[in-house]
Amino acid sequence: MLDALIIISFILTGAGIGFFIVDFLPESALSQVTNLEGLEVVTAGFGALIGIGVGLVVQTSYRRLEKQINDMPPDTLLARAVGLVVGLLIANLMLAPLFLLPIPEKFGFTKPITAVMGSLLFAVSGMGLAENNGRALFRLINPNSYEALLINEGTLKPAKSKVLDTSCIIDGRIEDLLKTGFMDGQLVVPQFILEELQRVADSSSDQKRARGRRGLDIINRIRKSYPERVVIDSVDYDSISAVDSKLVKLAQEMNAQLVTNDYNLNKVASVQQVSVLNINDLAKAIRPTYLPGDDIEIRILKPGKEATQGVGYLNDGTMVVVEEGNEFIGDELVVVVTGALQTSAGRMIFARPNRSATASS
Repeated sequence: MLDALIIISFILTGAGIGFFIVDFLPESALSQVTNLEGLEVVTAGFGALIGIGVGLVVQTSYRRLEKQINDMPPDTLLARAVGLVVGLLIANLMLAPLFLLPIPEKFGFTKPITAVMGSLLFAVSGMGLAENNGRALFRLINPNSYEALLINEGTLKPAKSKVLDTSCIIDGRIEDLLKTGFMDGQLVVPQFILEELQRVADSSSDQKRARGRRGLDIINRIRKSYPERVVIDSVDYDSISAVDSKLVKLAQEMNAQLVTNDYNLNKVASVQQVSVLNINDLAKAIRPTYLPGDDIEIRILKPGKEATQGVGYLNDGTMVVVEEGNEFIGDELVVVVTGALQTSAGRMIFARPNRSATASS
């Protein structure tokens, strides 16, 4: 209905302009016309045809603009609207003194042209600045605007949103954390992270392709399991090329926490005072601590560096070096911890077979 109204209005406008434009023709031209009414009908018809063409262009442009607005995130739409209003206000305040300046009459046309161009310039600049910095502006107005609220013992407490990095998505442990309830707040997956996962999934390398598909599968599963908590944010920063820099900026604007397994991204975000949740650090923190004298049941998988040593691994990947364990390679046995060593590569546990426990079993 609206499309028809737009086109009809332009047809009527074009026909009207064509009909009345005859009155503005010079007398010398009208004196040669024998049928003035016929000329008015012809010009009205040409005006209507032009109106149809202009109406179709306007209608198509309107629908395209409407679709862009509908697909636009609410925060971006609001930021652009605020930027447009502020830009026009500044333009009017700055251009108002222009109309008070004495300008020769022959240059009087410069005033409206300057007003129109200045308004367009400030409006577009205001929309651009508001779109790029709108999140930070909203956070200043309302610090909890991008934070979910959790109900705890009848009181509302803010829980910071979590921005997910590619590494933590592919890692997969984020899904287990959600199941256990240790990950609170809203989970934000930026569109540029999905695009990066898609590029990895389309890679020519089999290993990278498998990792990318795994990440996309995990996103689909957690969106299906937690539809109210997982949000796909279409934000992007055209002026920033590096994905890590985009993540840090987004976390800053949202006052959110960055979830990652990337050591370098962790350091960069920390320097820029962005709160980081590193899943590897969490795994290390909850790793069980074994003291000398504790018993561990473990399978000896391979010989160690020394001739009498055997090596096994705990479920979290910690290496256990068992003295006199070479004779038990391939077997499960109970060992007693004798010491531990923390290295840059991780933690190592030293143990020896618990003869009494092995014999009793």
